Amino acid sequence: METKRILRSRDDRMIAGVASGLARYFNTDPLFVRLGFVLLAFLQGFGVLLYLVLWLLLPNEDSQTVETRAQVRENVNEMRGAVETLADRVRGMFNS
Repeated sequence: METKRILRSRDDRMIAGVASGLARYFNTDPLFVRLGFVLLAFLQGFGVLLYLVLWLLLPNEDSQTVETRAQVRENVNEMRGAVETLADRVRGMFNS
């Protein structure tokens, strides 16, 4: 019997695939999980913090990395790239 794991989705992601991965694990619609994160975000930012922690800790669904430190390092690099892309888009909005 194969152990079921929570993995971040690669094909159904809006930011990092955390909500889609959780939805797949709990066999529900990702919209409900995303709404849950938004609702938790209004509780002193807890939803944002939880999302970031899960982004760091959950591996991508196609990741072959078993070592936790290497996976966290890979996730941090992915987060850095996402933040840089977002920063470039915001700069572009103000420079236009």
